[in-house]
Amino acid sequence: MRVLLGEDGDLRELYAAPDQPWLRVNMVSTIDGAATGDDGTSRSINNGVDKIVFDLLRELADALVVGAGTVRVEGYAVGRKPLVVVSRSGSVPPTQREAERGMVLMATVSSAPYLDEARDILGKDNVLVLGSHRVDLGRMKDELALRGFRHQLSEGGPHLLRDLLDQGVADELDSTIVPRMIGGSHRRITDGPPVDVPLRLTTLVEEDDTLLARWFVDR
Repeated sequence: MRVLLGEDGDLRELYAAPDQPWLRVNMVSTIDGAATGDDGTSRSINNGVDKIVFDLLRELADALVVGAGTVRVEGYAVGRKPLVVVSRSGSVPPTQREAERGMVLMATVSSAPYLDEARDILGKDNVLVLGSHRVDLGRMKDELALRGFRHQLSEGGPHLLRDLLDQGVADELDSTIVPRMIGGSHRRITDGPPVDVPLRLTTLVEEDDTLLARWFVDR
């Protein structure tokens, strides 16, 4: 299927989420599998085509779910959508410490060394304690849906994507493959112990040699 990215109505229809709690992950990589460029971030490999879908998915989401490491490395600023930071340490990234109460939530564990600090910074009601040593991502998804965040968008990073797949929480992967080969030893879009999760391709769009794929997790 070929869709012109300027036709916003078509894109909205293509990327519309089901009317149920839904968590999708949006990731970008090069043809040879690199999820980051030479600066260690995704910004150095994404392009204008990817940015159109990136912005649309954010607009369609009720909340963003991002690993704490990715928030720090990618330099996430306080945005217009609530940000859920997933962290086993409970440390609030510097760029999120001055956010308005309720715009940043933390998904963490009871053993987190910075749990009390996170509660002081974000407010106790905005810190979700979901397990003792491992963040229960299924509970996170349910808790967010109860708060009205039914359509959840994760932008990774690779460790979080791996865990979302491993725990059976991710419903969808939206992948952008940019027409570049960069070699080296860059990270892939998943990182961590092996997982084996079947996916089902629902949409494939090509624009300016960039491939945009929408995959549903096949349960």
